[in-house]
Amino acid sequence: MKTTIEYSDFDKLELRIGRVIEALAPAWSRKLLEFTVDFGPEIGQKKILSGVSGFYTPADFLHKNFPFVINMAERKMGEGISQGMMLMADAEVDGAASGELRPVILPVDQAFKPGTLLR
Repeated sequence: MKTTIEYSDFDKLELRIGRVIEALAPAWSRKLLEFTVDFGPEIGQKKILSGVSGFYTPADFLHKNFPFVINMAERKMGEGISQGMMLMADAEVDGAASGELRPVILPVDQAFKPGTLLR
């Protein structure tokens, strides 16, 4: 378990629902998927990169809602720049060495509008 934080630390995170409107596997990477994510009219669109291509295809994300952290500093990943982070869960891989984890996506109900704030 990580160090206990104060509510004020958690409150610094901007957690929003985003709808993936474009998803692709960039030719320059074997690990990354690149998403164009709609966060509604207030925020607009952002490019988000995630190292999950060994587990998922772009079609697994397209036109679906997911939770994101959107106020992180931009991060260069390969030849691209990620403007946030999709939240996922870690799960143990069946039949793998003990402790080997894989990312598990957390789709959110389509009834939520892009940009909905999470608390």
